[in-house]
Amino acid sequence: MSARQPHLSEPTPATTATAASNPARTPLLDHATLVTADGASWLASASAYPRSTLALWESRPHAPVVLPCGSTFDVVSVPAVFGRRMLDRLWDEGPGSGPVAAHRGRMLIFAAPGTAQRLPSLLAWEEWSPAVPAPLCHGTGDAVTVPPLAPPDETAPTERLGSRWLVAPDTRNPWLPGPEALLWASVRVARTMAGAAVRISIFPPADQDAKVYDVSRRR
Repeated sequence: MSARQPHLSEPTPATTATAASNPARTPLLDHATLVTADGASWLASASAYPRSTLALWESRPHAPVVLPCGSTFDVVSVPAVFGRRMLDRLWDEGPGSGPVAAHRGRMLIFAAPGTAQRLPSLLAWEEWSPAVPAPLCHGTGDAVTVPPLAPPDETAPTERLGSRWLVAPDTRNPWLPGPEALLWASVRVARTMAGAAVRISIFPPADQDAKVYDVSRRR
């Protein structure tokens, strides 16, 4: 009888052994970055053949999969650094986020269907839009590559380690931010970055004997 394949939500023996022998690797097993069975079912529901997609993941949990957008979710892709700051804003000051992935130097924010169509229009009317990196919005008719369900394999090529979940799907009905929430986060980040740039730029090269006042500390 062949050995049983581990379930989607179960850590593999190799992964468990690695974590036990090397505590520095334990963040890979953090709950937020692990896709549960319910989360996998939600992702697969975006496919035209959900059962086939789940079967593929059962046999190859380290394989990325291309999924269509527009019905189950839209995806907003932003540069990694800007996206990380957006994510911080959403969690620290806003409503939180749905699933989020990192892929090839960009952050993929899973959003409510319809966001891809509305967000660019909302940004166009926003006075801070020039300071916001133009997002790549994937909606109906588009498809995205989602990271593997399992944590990256130690033996995987380096380029594959850049595709991973930051906030993994863990339910069959996750809350997804709409265009208004992503607009709010984008503008907050842009304003913060602009304010930091202004504080830095007001300090010209000073004479060694001159007294310099840090005006950014004024109340």
